[in-house]
Amino acid sequence: MTIHENQPRASGDVHAVTADLERARHSLTAAAAATDDLLTRLGEPSARSPRQRSEAAAAIDATRALRVAFMDTHAEAVYEELTDSRTRLLRLDELARAAASHFPGLVPTEKQLASERDRPQAHKEGHEIDQGIFFSRVLRSPSAGSHLLDAMLRPTPGALDLLPEFTETGKAELRSVTLERIGAITHLTMCRDDSLNAEDNQQVSDMETAVDLVLLDTATEVGVLRGGVMSHPRYRGRRVFSAGINLKSLHGGEISLVDFLLRRELGYLHKLVRGVVWEGAADWRRSTVDKPWVAAVDSFAIGGGAQLLLLFDHVLAASDAYVSLPAAQEGIIPGVANFRLTRSVGPRLARQIILEGRRIHASEPSARLLIDEVHEPAVLDAAVAKSAERLRGSAVLANRRMLNFAEEPIDQFRSYMAEFALNQALRLYDADVLDKVSRFSVAAATKAGTAR
Repeated sequence: MTIHENQPRASGDVHAVTADLERARHSLTAAAAATDDLLTRLGEPSARSPRQRSEAAAAIDATRALRVAFMDTHAEAVYEELTDSRTRLLRLDELARAAASHFPGLVPTEKQLASERDRPQAHKEGHEIDQGIFFSRVLRSPSAGSHLLDAMLRPTPGALDLLPEFTETGKAELRSVTLERIGAITHLTMCRDDSLNAEDNQQVSDMETAVDLVLLDTATEVGVLRGGVMSHPRYRGRRVFSAGINLKSLHGGEISLVDFLLRRELGYLHKLVRGVVWEGAADWRRSTVDKPWVAAVDSFAIGGGAQLLLLFDHVLAASDAYVSLPAAQEGIIPGVANFRLTRSVGPRLARQIILEGRRIHASEPSARLLIDEVHEPAVLDAAVAKSAERLRGSAVLANRRMLNFAEEPIDQFRSYMAEFALNQALRLYDADVLDKVSRFSVAAATKAGTAR
């Protein structure tokens, strides 16, 4: 059987999915179910013949065209229903689950996502692209998108649970981050010592909890982020800031669109800029609770680590450190760096860094566009302490808010994230990325065999 015998043509169904919401809901559900049935008959993606892969791709593409048409027409009505007319603040994962329940066929179900979770990236059906379509259209809407951004600025339940103890002791230990308050300064230390602080879903979760604790703790005036001492053979005994995204997790299919790529940007990175929305502390004077932030770079800040530096109020680095954003070589988009980097370094250097993978060494003049101070490693601790002290004070906080407001208007950020949600999802399943995944997997298997 061919796709034309089993799947309604996208062109013939567009009118149905752009009709009134109830009719559109049922039409989209029927089209998605027909595609799912076809994919089941075609078998696992990795076992399909070239002809079957072509047939599956045509069916998936036709149904995605319907999802786009549906969301372009009904995004605000869908969001209103899922959030009870915006009376509920749902985070990304909660919103995705609600959409799967209320609008079957619009986004993947938990069962569909679970069935793909343990598969290598190249063997997945690519259901996350449907999540990318959904979130891109929600974020494009000024009303729905703004409400979602506010929802993502709420503190996590984990942070609220830990807050009383942290307030009392000034210490917290998470799996990948430790916190210690010294005076009015709280130090966050990334401690994935075996992986050079490479980020995965767990570290994104821990970092958001840690950032929340700093922002909610009334005794903390400034937050400082630094990498801990590594046990990795190449950097044993040395501090490392961050190696960026965990490529092993990415190639193994363990980096998710919602829990990593979108949560990271809309969660703790956005909170570093704008703070948290918390009923317990905010009042009519301001809607968020925010703090100044300092970053100290030892060894290197690669990929996601470099992205972080664009958010901090003051950045210091050891003289032997470097910064790089090799996302184009990895095949993905480096978060919001494409939006933020140009304002820091200018369009020409931004293209060299992002498109060509140019490294910026702390010792070269161009580094001054990304790094405020460069010091010999032996004196970096003292320099970090001085910089944090300079950022204390209510006048600093008020001016910081106005600088962020001028540099990154919320609607521009929201519009960027709308495009990022879809384009990053597409990149995860593009042919060149899957080819890199395949080559990485073969190399890893060969290395493991050699070790045995």
